Amino acid sequence: MIIKNIFLENSDKKSDILIKNGKFEKISANIEINNDEEVLNCDGCMLLPQFIESHVHLDTALTAGDPRWNLSGTLFEGIECWAERKEKLTKKDVIERARETIRKQAVNGVGHVRTHVDVTDPSLVGLEGLLELKEELKDEINIQIVAFPQEGIMSFPNGKELMEKAVKMGADVIGAIPHFEFTREYGVESLNFIMQLAEKYEKLVDVHCDEIDDEQSRFVETLATRAYESGLGSKITASHTTAMHSYNDAYAYRLFRILQKSKMNFVSNPLVNTHLQGRFDTYPKRRGVTRVKELLASGINVSFGHDDIFDPWYPLGDGNMRDVVHLGLHVCQMMGYEEIMQSYKLITHNAAITLNLGDEYQIKEGNPASFIVLNADNFYNALNDKKEVLYNFTKGKLIAKTEPVKKLIMF
Repeated sequence: MIIKNIFLENSDKKSDILIKNGKFEKISANIEINNDEEVLNCDGCMLLPQFIESHVHLDTALTAGDPRWNLSGTLFEGIECWAERKEKLTKKDVIERARETIRKQAVNGVGHVRTHVDVTDPSLVGLEGLLELKEELKDEINIQIVAFPQEGIMSFPNGKELMEKAVKMGADVIGAIPHFEFTREYGVESLNFIMQLAEKYEKLVDVHCDEIDDEQSRFVETLATRAYESGLGSKITASHTTAMHSYNDAYAYRLFRILQKSKMNFVSNPLVNTHLQGRFDTYPKRRGVTRVKELLASGINVSFGHDDIFDPWYPLGDGNMRDVVHLGLHVCQMMGYEEIMQSYKLITHNAAITLNLGDEYQIKEGNPASFIVLNADNFYNALNDKKEVLYNFTKGKLIAKTEPVKKLIMF
């Protein structure tokens, strides 16, 4: 296959791309067409690496209102609703909902997904279902599974044993939720435990860290210190860290020293956290999103995630990562022209670092031909005009296609 007249990322010059055996064979201008080559003329469109969903919960997706709606809109009522929904989980239920959600993501250009799955369930049926789905879809979507203790490790019966069992079953990443443990001591102990587990089994770590408006929730400093001391830095991710929104600046200034030294990653989830946070405020009401702009300015890797898709914590969502970026830029006040132009990196290159995807993720000769084609000449226009993801390819295989929308003006 030859792709003709494409803008690579935000380049202002068009290129051609030759794909053979599922890999980028040649990238240059004016590649000669052989008679037997399939040609995809993408004049005026841009090519990007596949979007990455670096934080989502596929096991809970598409369950909003079942068995009841989260009327308060708080994180904690969401956890209560999910605890009730877990009682009727089956492997078939998890697989069907997760598969439908992944299809929505694929149409929106996603090719890599890091999903958290609740392992505070003695049957571990959600994990079992997602492991099966991961194998089923391995040729279309790359799925990383995080063993996530929704109700805590130290505060849940046999929490440690369930976490280790989840890792042995095949979870790729180890999670925690220290701010939800019964005590601060339990929270710190849970972080120490998962770091030991990660070293023992050579796994990545992704912690739901300080997802609360309490300015005294400071587990991120513990996680960063453990990441620094262990040398695992880039294999560690702190997700949410919404309490950082409420930290006083003197503390935040000191905190950033260890964050930089740790070299760990951060994931922000603008859609869900602006919905969940600040629920106990009257006015002024906090936005509740971590300090994305400041983290990036300090050279710390940050990516964006959708987090929840139509579940007890978020009653909307269709897996469109550009919605996440669009809101995130507003909330984080990152609306400069270049900030908007480069914002695709929050769901591509930065997210690839978070998922430890390595050099194969890049668009270059010899790498797997996994990419998307957007119906715009650069990302600013794609985002502003809400342009379609026309094609989504995984290793040279077309996995999703969208026809351009035709708009008729009648005046």
